[in-house]
Amino acid sequence: MPNERLQALLKEAGWTLSQCARQVNLVGAEDGTPLRYNASAVHHWLTGTTPREEVRPYIIEAFSRRLQRPVTYREAGFAPSIDQSDRQLDTVEGVVELGRDDMDPSRRGVLGAGLFSVALTVPGWRDVVGRAEAVRSGRMSRIGMNEVQTVIAMTERVSDLDDEFGGRHARPMAASFMVNTVAPYLRAEATGEVRKAMLAAASDLLYLTGYMAVDEGLHGLAQRYYVKALELAGEAEDHLTYCTTLRGMSVQAVDLRHGVKAMELADAAAEASPKAGPRMKAFLTGQQAHAAAQTGDRSRALKYIREAEAAMDRAESRGKALGSYDPASLHYHISQVRYELGDRPGAVEAMLLSDRERQSVYRRSRVHRRGLLAERQLAIGHLEAACRTWGMALDDYPLVQSGRADERMKRMVGLLQPHLKNALARDLYGRARQIIPASLFPAARS
Repeated sequence: MPNERLQALLKEAGWTLSQCARQVNLVGAEDGTPLRYNASAVHHWLTGTTPREEVRPYIIEAFSRRLQRPVTYREAGFAPSIDQSDRQLDTVEGVVELGRDDMDPSRRGVLGAGLFSVALTVPGWRDVVGRAEAVRSGRMSRIGMNEVQTVIAMTERVSDLDDEFGGRHARPMAASFMVNTVAPYLRAEATGEVRKAMLAAASDLLYLTGYMAVDEGLHGLAQRYYVKALELAGEAEDHLTYCTTLRGMSVQAVDLRHGVKAMELADAAAEASPKAGPRMKAFLTGQQAHAAAQTGDRSRALKYIREAEAAMDRAESRGKALGSYDPASLHYHISQVRYELGDRPGAVEAMLLSDRERQSVYRRSRVHRRGLLAERQLAIGHLEAACRTWGMALDDYPLVQSGRADERMKRMVGLLQPHLKNALARDLYGRARQIIPASLFPAARS
């Protein structure tokens, strides 16, 4: 029987059969799954052949991106899979399900296959404020501010571990704490003040856990954490975590080269924070500048980066705030803007400033950003400077468990190979062989 719903989507998208196949293949490639569909395959789908279950998410995502709205399985004429079902969960049940999935090693493959979706439905501030569920009894009959402080303290500890060692080990700890401690707290009785404080604390933990999922390249999982963080922040009427999470989603999108979506999320974050102080203003406008630059909007990017610099000057005059957006972070954004706008030497200069100012505790970020700096130094012909920068990243790498750090080291190996006649490059490559897993060396598999 012909799939009339898929036919209607194809017509709405304005695609030929070949264009549809090409876009599905591109989405699959982004997720690490090489596909070779052609017009004939799409014709078979339209005439009633059901695509393989593992391919359906790529088809859904391709249409979602084209139409700039969420497309459901039913709308495409497919039965929803277990993981893509439309069943509604209350806030706490959703947190428990998400955390349990992340704790279960047997689910890791399913979670890792989740796609970053540019058409993800993001709840707006007005939609989530005041939408708190009825409190249900859990293991504790009543909580107070002591329990809220427990969640805040645990989140700070996990964040410290993530900064120093990466999120590969810290994220499962966060997920377990979420399921076994935070969820019962959310279901317990509490005063209105305590209830809101607990929702805000839980939202912050969810945001952090999503950030760690991004670090591992689990982008679909990260989006699920981020959306749940938005829901809880809205129920807590916590503007800070709500707009911080939207900004985090923008960072994820811009790193994946989805500039239009990154701009949309960065603008939403700025709009959700109407009373931002100068440091928060710099935090938000710096990200807007990066997203605007990636979309090619030069004037808007430069406008936002000037606003971020002015806000940072005001913030610094009031004294430093440990752990928040700082001059090193701003110089990182300046570097990204310059790079996107084609000024590679300027991008390297700003990234060097960022590296000099970066606080020493952020080891994971240091590996990632030094790796990126070295790549850009090499791109402008500064091989020996790149080797020195990579060498500093390699110093920290053994202590970091991070997917992004692994990716930077893998890129280092590939970029060094054509330059092994240079003594500094050869020495670095030899040292890397003693430190970096063999799986990150392409030549090791031949």
